[in-house]
Amino acid sequence: MDFRGKKYERGSNWSDPEVVELLQLWADESVQIELESCLRNQHVFNRIAEVLREKGIHRTGDQCREKIKKMKLEYRRIKDNSKAPRGGRTWKFYEVMDRVLTSRPALAYGSLSGSMMAQQVLQGSMVETYHHQFASSALPFGHSQHPELMEIKCEEVNSDDHSLTPEPPQAMSYQQGSPEEQEMERAFLERAQNDSPISRVEIPIETSVSPSGFSEPNMANSSRIQNVVPRPGFSALHRLRKKRKGQRMRDPLDDLLLKTLTSQRAMEERFLQMEERRFQRDLDVEERRMQLEQRRFELEREHEFRMFNVFAQMLSILKQSHSGSSSSVAMPQGLDFSQALSEIEGMGGRGSNLQEMRVRPLAKRRVDMHSFCNPSGFQRSPYLSARGNFANLFQGPTEEGYKAYHADKYDEEKNPNGIINFGTSENKLCFDLMSKRLTQADMNVMDPSLLQYPDWKGHMFLREEVARFLTYYCKAPAPLKAENVIVLNGCGSLFSALATVLCDPGEAVLIATPFYGGITQSIFLYGNVKLVYVYLDSKVTGTNTRPFQLTVEKLEKALQDARAEGVTVRALILLNPQNPLGDIYSLSELRDYLEFAKRHELHVIVDEIYMLSVFDESATFHSVLGMDRLPDPQRTHVMWGITKDFAVSGIRFGTLYTENQDVANAVASLCYFHGVCGPVQHKVAQLLRDRDWINQVYLRANHARLKAAHTYVTDELKTLGVPFLNRNAGFFVWIDFRKYLRTGTFEEELLLWKRFLDNKVLLSCGKAFECSEPGWFRIIFADKTHRLQLGMQRIRKVLEEREQEILAEEKEQPCQSDQDGKADSTDEVIFVSRHQDPTCASNSSLGDLIGLLQQQMRSSDWLQKNTAEQFAQEKPEVYDVFSKLMGKQ
Repeated sequence: MDFRGKKYERGSNWSDPEVVELLQLWADESVQIELESCLRNQHVFNRIAEVLREKGIHRTGDQCREKIKKMKLEYRRIKDNSKAPRGGRTWKFYEVMDRVLTSRPALAYGSLSGSMMAQQVLQGSMVETYHHQFASSALPFGHSQHPELMEIKCEEVNSDDHSLTPEPPQAMSYQQGSPEEQEMERAFLERAQNDSPISRVEIPIETSVSPSGFSEPNMANSSRIQNVVPRPGFSALHRLRKKRKGQRMRDPLDDLLLKTLTSQRAMEERFLQMEERRFQRDLDVEERRMQLEQRRFELEREHEFRMFNVFAQMLSILKQSHSGSSSSVAMPQGLDFSQALSEIEGMGGRGSNLQEMRVRPLAKRRVDMHSFCNPSGFQRSPYLSARGNFANLFQGPTEEGYKAYHADKYDEEKNPNGIINFGTSENKLCFDLMSKRLTQADMNVMDPSLLQYPDWKGHMFLREEVARFLTYYCKAPAPLKAENVIVLNGCGSLFSALATVLCDPGEAVLIATPFYGGITQSIFLYGNVKLVYVYLDSKVTGTNTRPFQLTVEKLEKALQDARAEGVTVRALILLNPQNPLGDIYSLSELRDYLEFAKRHELHVIVDEIYMLSVFDESATFHSVLGMDRLPDPQRTHVMWGITKDFAVSGIRFGTLYTENQDVANAVASLCYFHGVCGPVQHKVAQLLRDRDWINQVYLRANHARLKAAHTYVTDELKTLGVPFLNRNAGFFVWIDFRKYLRTGTFEEELLLWKRFLDNKVLLSCGKAFECSEPGWFRIIFADKTHRLQLGMQRIRKVLEEREQEILAEEKEQPCQSDQDGKADSTDEVIFVSRHQDPTCASNSSLGDLIGLLQQQMRSSDWLQKNTAEQFAQEKPEVYDVFSKLMGKQ
């Protein structure tokens, strides 16, 4: 029966089992202690009611309290009736109530002359004062019941009235006072139990109030209370009210006043602390402002000094050109293996600076500047040819890093302190998608034809599928032909094969720097074919709208310089999207490059291996195969592979599309050495055929993951204040670490690269990409988030340490000039142009100096602030030197 939400007569309608359950809870020692120790006991009875509800007895706290009160009154009436014999106490709950109420101090009430008189009942030992809390147990009161209380015996009765008010024996009499006294007593008991203002006041020290409403004297003052006799005309209720009123007027106000004063003092102390902090903060801000102002002034003066140096050097160059003494720059020479080997032996590990490298021929630059050979302690092996000795000596500049990485790979569980690889261009974001697709039933076919020698160009079913795939994704104007497709085990093999069939030993291929360094090994080491570099730089001028921009003018100059040195150039290599820059060539740029190659009868090898890795919709990729008309289709050869776009660098597969059947047949003859096994050809054909899965599942997920990883890395670089090229293709970001190089040399760049490696993160330095400016690095971002976070933390640590070292060196050498140029940020690129100090660039050309001067003028309002007259007054000695130079000119 649910009593919730209904109002019943308080304390009535209790059955015997319900009364037994109530007494078991109320009689518990912990409950009695809490009832004695608190003034407001409603919460105790509320919790008793909650326990009863859990047992299926739905009673409120008020009903429980009223029931206990009636039972205590019944017990007092029976107990105080001294005339009744012991056998007359026939109430079934008398024994339980007697055990509980006689185990603690209690008041016995009687009707004496219409007034209420308290008598101390001291039974048992004196209870010590303590702080009690209910423990967590089966009952919410930390109930530990006595065995005798757990067994409450009751007799069957006919009604609840009989159990509460049994008929007393004839020998017993119960005296009651006048009606007015009864009404006063009843009002006093009810007001002591209800949650009224009278029940809320604190009782005096001399008394304590039990939870049942009976007033009991304090144990420490029991002798004093026993001697109290009621005055004539005053009842016990009036005296209790008077004592409570005195206590309420005395103690709470004192406590409130003390708390108010304490809070006021704490607020004043807090206010003073805040004022002190504000004052200190203002001092710090002012000091910082003064430091920034001083730094700005120093930078401004240094900027003025650099501009003056540029003016002076320009005048010096003009003077030299006027007198007819101009220096010529040596152009690239040819190179073969025997020449290279003799150069290495003669060099003996001797280093050279950047200026010497710029005027050396190609052969010496090939060995000295880019260090693809390590001649330290070299001894020619009698077992190898000259070419074999050169191959034995040949290595990339970061080969040491890859050896260290393979010996100490990072693993989140097995080797968390290992090296994180941000140097190898691999997509590690889609292994889950590719492993699931490559293990489906249609992939697991082992036909007998797949286990036999195929056509060296590749199985026809695969070549047909490649032709359809390239037609669709390259947006070819007409279907591509399967007979023009050749399959090899990777694009590196394609570079080697094309260089071998297009160039004779000692001839060269034109390529813009920086570029993917593996091409050098594929072309130069394998077929003795050299590379002629088209050096690009980060400066933005009138003709260069972006850093490292390739133009036809630069191609023309590099080609003419090579021919002037007697080097035969047979081909041009284009990387689109470009590695490591991430540039995507427009259709107009591609057409200009192909027209340039046609004019000079050069083959064009176009590497489009990152074709499907353009991860931002704002960037559009244009394939050479998608052009309406090729300027020279017989000399245009396009490469592509699944290694990058499908995140399977372990599957060696590359394809070449060329309309020149002579080239196709010549390359096919080398496929004997670079063929792809039959089962792999079947898997690749099935993968390229599944157009729906590629478009709807793979490309969407791959582009989203690449974009998220790219955003994370670039945001970290922005936080560090590191410039970088902001592109939307490939797996890499081209980063400018030049401000962390004190002298700006490749030797210092290599030291920084080793610094990263020592801190367990592998990057690729610009030297590995033939970059002309020391300090550029490539970082691969196509990796899982936890590796990116840990790797960027390690990079941050190295850069912060290096920055502190440079600041310490600047304090020791205050005359050392800082970097030139300022940050230039656009939506497309974030970079810093850095140039050599004019005092050190003795071989700088007039065009470079003019470009530098233009940049200095754009980045400063120095000319507007400083006139010639003012400069002559402030620095007369410098102005005199300038005037003399002008007079000689």
